[in-house]
Amino acid sequence: MTARSAAQPLLDDRQGRRAMVWIMAIMIFLTTLSAALGLSTRNAGGALDRQLAARLTVQVIEGDAARRDAEVVRLLARLKASADVARAAEVDRARLAELLRPWLGEAGLDADLPMPAMIDVDLRSGDDAAVARVEALAKGVGAGIRVDRHATWLAPVRSFVGAIGLTAFGLVLVMASATAAVVLLVARAGLDTHRGTIDILHMLGSTDLQIARLFQRRIGQDTLTGGLIGALAGALVIVALGERMATLESQLADGVTLAGADWALIAALPFAFTGLAMLAARIAVLRRLARVL
Repeated sequence: MTARSAAQPLLDDRQGRRAMVWIMAIMIFLTTLSAALGLSTRNAGGALDRQLAARLTVQVIEGDAARRDAEVVRLLARLKASADVARAAEVDRARLAELLRPWLGEAGLDADLPMPAMIDVDLRSGDDAAVARVEALAKGVGAGIRVDRHATWLAPVRSFVGAIGLTAFGLVLVMASATAAVVLLVARAGLDTHRGTIDILHMLGSTDLQIARLFQRRIGQDTLTGGLIGALAGALVIVALGERMATLESQLADGVTLAGADWALIAALPFAFTGLAMLAARIAVLRRLARVL
């Protein structure tokens, strides 16, 4: 009788193995969703930064309508001539009035009341130096010029998106720690259950490392099986949610996508967790055997 021939009774716990498989499937399913959330929000944050860093809104605030219109003409000419500006266009005033109507009402849109003109500006580069040059150029046209960066307006949104991503990656680490803890419990329970068989294996000359490999192999197989099931289920959910999100007309939602490299990382999760489980099982069994023998 050898360690390999004794492995069958040691590892033949079908009910326990089924439970282990489904526990790992659930944990890696949740890990897959968390990883996808973290990666997609990271991509969304990057897309938001790229879109907003190079976008400005210039307001021409002037009570005299004729003077305001003249400043708008001069400002547009200067902006379009600037090497830093890719596009500059005045916001349609009728559209602006419609946007303000819910807050100001009809009385607030009276023609005798001044309304600032607004110009949308897209820069060729979103670096601070380019923004500073365009801001100085705009304010040189008149005293009532105000330049707003879109990135400043949406900084709270960007911060919130980043917080979601960090939380999601934190959940991945929590699930990895929980997986290691489950493996430790399973390995210790297996050692206690099969103490007699392990004693026989030792008397036949088996080493602690050989016995640890038996547990390591079994736990690795269960983790990989459950991991593949959980990752597949998670991928199906991600694809379904992605299709629903594609119907939303939102620039932020458009950035919540997964690139090819992101899918590769998600696909690697079952194998990474299998390696983690096998390492945890090896360490747990060797330490427990060293303590009791």
